[in-house]
Amino acid sequence: MSDTRKQARGEAGTYFITGYPGFIGKRLVEHILREEPKAHVYALVQPKHLKEAQQLATRLKGLGGTLELLTGDIVDMHLGLSGEEYQRLCARVTHIYHLAAVFYLSVPKETAWRINVDGTRNVLELARDCEHLQRFNYFSTCHVSGDRLGVIAEDELDCGQAFRNVYEETKFHAEQRIQRAAASLPVTIFRPCSVVGDSRTGEIDRFEGPYYLGILLVTSPLVMPLPLPGNGVAPLNVVPVDYVVKAVWALSHDPRAVGRTFHLVDPNPMSARRVYERIAEQSNKKLPRFNLSARAADVMLRLPVLEKLARPQRAALGYVNHLAIYNCHNTLELLDGTGIRCPPLASYLDQLVAYVRDQYRQRHERSSEVEDPLDLSPSPSEDDADADLPRSR
Repeated sequence: MSDTRKQARGEAGTYFITGYPGFIGKRLVEHILREEPKAHVYALVQPKHLKEAQQLATRLKGLGGTLELLTGDIVDMHLGLSGEEYQRLCARVTHIYHLAAVFYLSVPKETAWRINVDGTRNVLELARDCEHLQRFNYFSTCHVSGDRLGVIAEDELDCGQAFRNVYEETKFHAEQRIQRAAASLPVTIFRPCSVVGDSRTGEIDRFEGPYYLGILLVTSPLVMPLPLPGNGVAPLNVVPVDYVVKAVWALSHDPRAVGRTFHLVDPNPMSARRVYERIAEQSNKKLPRFNLSARAADVMLRLPVLEKLARPQRAALGYVNHLAIYNCHNTLELLDGTGIRCPPLASYLDQLVAYVRDQYRQRHERSSEVEDPLDLSPSPSEDDADADLPRSR
């Protein structure tokens, strides 16, 4: 029986989610509990994140459904779960959402491989053992396309591309394993681009990637904003987290999505230059008329006044001028008629900038020295894939 028919009959699903309480993961759990009041959600939590997860779980009580936290780690055999816990999942789980990944570019390759590739293999083993599995949902990234240029289709993966960092490379190899598993499992693959804050409130947990590099350039301590790296003609593709959660929920229950891949992107992205100009306008600044090469911008961001502010953002320079266009035909086709669509960045840019500037102000008030006001990210470890541009997610 299809997911849609089961929902119509009021039959609740049993969900297993990795990467909790990460940026996307915690919002997905809340969305499930709101949308399906009788759902049972199992969330895999690393021991070091258990206290935070318990606090979040307490706040979610009353939404309906049941949230059960399981302490473990995707890199361990049977995900670090007890035999009883593992068997319970195998007997009950109907939907898996695999978000956990490491996305820091500075992480050693063997660590990234262990989490992103071997960890995915371990979650696939659970999926094969689940007696009532209806869907295995895997969070990949648009950047498995590596250094490819031009239009990139959702059904393309291995096109001979090279990779600019270990995040892209390991997510590519993990997705290869997922695609092979699709021969025997009901798999759906999601490839978000850079996930930013909520389109309604601007709220976000961490600040990174080319979009937040733009905010840094115009909210820096310098009187004049830094010039834009490169010519800025490439699309700066970002999606708000609330759109990602709604789209994933809808597609993960659409029987037509089995065996398909979905780019979660803005179908009409703004150019990097236009985005930076809009951000500058919000700060009553004006971008310099001249541009810097990405290399020159990297050198400038190493200046003492900006080095600590910009450290997490420098690696994003390579994405600002990358002329990759992610076709999202599958996504648009299946979301047609649902009312779910990616809002244009211009419609919520003000909220994003206001939220980041407020965080900047609060950080500045708490410290007498210049800190990194945009670095609210967790330590380099397993997290959701989520914010899915590598710390260059």
